[in-house]
Amino acid sequence: MTVIAMSRTEIDRMSVLQDLAASRIKMTEAASLMRLGRRQVFRLAKAYAQRGPGALVSRQRGRPGNRAYPADLRDAAVGIIRERYPDFGPTLAAEKLAELHDIHLARETVRQWMITAGLWKDRRARLKAVHQPRYRRDCLGELIQIDGSEHWWFEGRGPRCTLLVYIDDATSRLMHLQFVESESTFDYFAATRTYLERYGKPVAFYSDKHGVFRVNRKDAIGGDGMTQFGRALHTLNIVSGQGPGRAGQWNAAGPAGEGDAAIRHRHPRGRQCVPAGLYGEVQRPLCQGPFG
Repeated sequence: MTVIAMSRTEIDRMSVLQDLAASRIKMTEAASLMRLGRRQVFRLAKAYAQRGPGALVSRQRGRPGNRAYPADLRDAAVGIIRERYPDFGPTLAAEKLAELHDIHLARETVRQWMITAGLWKDRRARLKAVHQPRYRRDCLGELIQIDGSEHWWFEGRGPRCTLLVYIDDATSRLMHLQFVESESTFDYFAATRTYLERYGKPVAFYSDKHGVFRVNRKDAIGGDGMTQFGRALHTLNIVSGQGPGRAGQWNAAGPAGEGDAAIRHRHPRGRQCVPAGLYGEVQRPLCQGPFG
């Protein structure tokens, strides 16, 4: 017994051709039902009579498309991405293939190849991040988001360090970035002082639930429920708020997201450090005007 895989359209055409062969309908009615011309209906009826249902199956099924890229080009592109850009997203990977390897491909083509190779997950395959909705502030400098990212920022050419980032909530502008040894209270003190001396006091700082910003021990007996950093902000009359964090904006500057331009735009060119001017390149795609 032979099993033939047929589409819904092909099954419907077979039913019409059976009625036509049994003289239950006329050629004009068959052409109307299949939405084909009379000559094509004659051709299908003749092929069906000679070869049976298999004659209705498309011969292109299971074969590569006529416009498909060569297999060696696909293997070369995927090999380069796997070797040099395994943590890149499709957009940035396509840009680097064109810029550094003279391989010009559409972003969607690179995305499909990366998904097939296991280098990328589509939107449905990724877990949905749950964040409490919060509207942006209206003015520049009103609310500053602060966070840190520990990473091999210098890719083995230096020690593992942390990048502290201060992002304006209204415009997503990177206000201040500073490399430190660790995400500690004293490092946040030094970075915050530098920010305040340059920009002045914001209304509030917004951070995640790191131990620097809040007391995470529920069974704490003594103290006033504030950390050293929190008490310093309270003395300066600056509001300190914690929440799940604005992961989408922070990941654009940190290594967790595809917008990690500081390190990813650097290493293909063999740079040994992060140039100060590159922060503008990171910042421009993220910024937007204040509300209103």
